[in-house]
Amino acid sequence: MKRRSFLGSSVALLGTGMLGSSHSQENSSHVHHVGAASLMTECANRFLAALDADQRAKATFTFDADERLNWHFIPKERKGLPLREMTPYQRHLASALLAAGLSQTGYIKAVTIMSLEDVLKMIESDSGERRNPEKYYFSVFGTPSDRGAWGYRVEGHHLSQNYTMVNGTVIDGPSFFGANPAQVRQGPRKGLRTLAGEDDLGLELIHALDEEERKMAIVDTTAYPDILTAASRKAALQGQPSGLSASKMNGKQYDALRALMEEYAHNVPGELAEGRMAQIDKAGKHIHFAWSGGIERGDLRYYRVQTPSFLIELDDTQDGANHIHSVWRDFSGDFGEDLLRQHYEASHKPSSA
Repeated sequence: MKRRSFLGSSVALLGTGMLGSSHSQENSSHVHHVGAASLMTECANRFLAALDADQRAKATFTFDADERLNWHFIPKERKGLPLREMTPYQRHLASALLAAGLSQTGYIKAVTIMSLEDVLKMIESDSGERRNPEKYYFSVFGTPSDRGAWGYRVEGHHLSQNYTMVNGTVIDGPSFFGANPAQVRQGPRKGLRTLAGEDDLGLELIHALDEEERKMAIVDTTAYPDILTAASRKAALQGQPSGLSASKMNGKQYDALRALMEEYAHNVPGELAEGRMAQIDKAGKHIHFAWSGGIERGDLRYYRVQTPSFLIELDDTQDGANHIHSVWRDFSGDFGEDLLRQHYEASHKPSSA
């Protein structure tokens, strides 16, 4: 595979002409902006239409299949259709489907994460079977439509993006990005840091705290070995929120906390990012920031941001603190849980006489 065929810009695929997102030429000044759900539906249908019967059988599942909740971020064999089994034009359409669920920044992170498999291949002298940038799998659950429920997932080593659509509303999560190496230290890509924002803004926040506040924020001097929620199907933490409450932060510190949350919020496209920002606004000062491990670059370290509705986690604890895992989880909304419950309750509600 010529990797450029997949890792190239998605802009050409998602331009105004592709999905009929503008009126005829004489009315070109009146642009129709396609909603996130409609864009995902169109991209999914165009991708599926390009597959042959065997490929489609691999790529599609029923919406209620257990596989929809079976997410992970480790290198392993997966169900779904991998890039390496697609033709170049099919990869372009797969790229459009990935891009439909991410902002431009998030898309760049995602394809860079995929490309890091080539870096690991060189570092580990791998044959190319374990470390293969074409081993990213596309799965569609249910029938893509603006009505009813369906979803899709793009997943492979250090990338898992999960989306659920219910009657035209999109739920994004779990949303996982990882980077190994966190900073490339050799070869022609030396210096590359895929998740620099998530890493740097966490360090800036812990350093913005005074000594007493830092004591409250640091819940363990030994870094947790991984994100605590791992690849759980439902995000949950033991006990009450711990760490430093946002209510105890001064204005500058809270701004640093908000900048960190916004970095994660803006990995998804505008409409979905607005939803994440609304969750941040609703949380107000009911936010806890917790840290474990050292506080200097190069130290093994972990942080989390916990609110009543969502959770952010990041660890950099493997390979000499050069291997990042980061995730955005919704406590009750991952995989569209809340929205699906409302949908099913409404659809089974007795009709009035």
